[in-house]
Amino acid sequence: MKTSPAFPADSLTIRPWPDAVIDTVGIDPRSHYVETFWLGVLGPSTTWLLRRLVNGLEASPAGYDLDLTDTARQLGLGDKGGRHSPFVRALTRCVQFDLAQLVDVRTLAVRRKLPPLNRRQVAHLPASLQEQHRDWQESQVGVRGVEAMRRRSRQLALSLLELGDDLETAERQLLRWRFHPAMAHESAAWAWARHRQALAAAAGGSAEADAVPAPVPVPAMSAGPLAGPDAA
Repeated sequence: MKTSPAFPADSLTIRPWPDAVIDTVGIDPRSHYVETFWLGVLGPSTTWLLRRLVNGLEASPAGYDLDLTDTARQLGLGDKGGRHSPFVRALTRCVQFDLAQLVDVRTLAVRRKLPPLNRRQVAHLPASLQEQHRDWQESQVGVRGVEAMRRRSRQLALSLLELGDDLETAERQLLRWRFHPAMAHESAAWAWARHRQALAAAAGGSAEADAVPAPVPVPAMSAGPLAGPDAA
């Protein structure tokens, strides 16, 4: 674990801690998963503090000032100061578990999403929760698979456009690679918008991208074998 950070006595500026991966696949601190599995790892004070911090970032996405004494009282942790106070220990655990980081002496960057527990953390859970966590992981396999295929189809569509294909041709190629029609349509539209934005930026202008069809929700199951450029 990381060493204990030193926090100011009165207030902190809370900022978001962007992470492209965890922000995409992570778990909201206010979710059932966190209450069920992270709670026993972090403890109730740290879990409630994280929820409060993320609530604040939801209301003020660019960041906000946090009154430490007032927040400690709101969480029922009293207003006793010092590095060993319950509230400071909760802040410290956020940093030690890599869920927040001190940017400077008065600025705390906080993750808006939490990663799933790692194998070592799961091993410290009671046997009943370990079994529940295995069930949860199995339930996520299909969801994660669809997300991985969506990322793959978007990357391929963008590559096709960068090689000179137009929107319609890119979508047809994704269909030939046996991506689900709805996913092929959504991915081609997404890639076209990004491609047009990149061209406008390279030209130094602010021209709007060509109209892009609205994304179509992708069904949970594919119409057939999902593949890619390596498919038969």
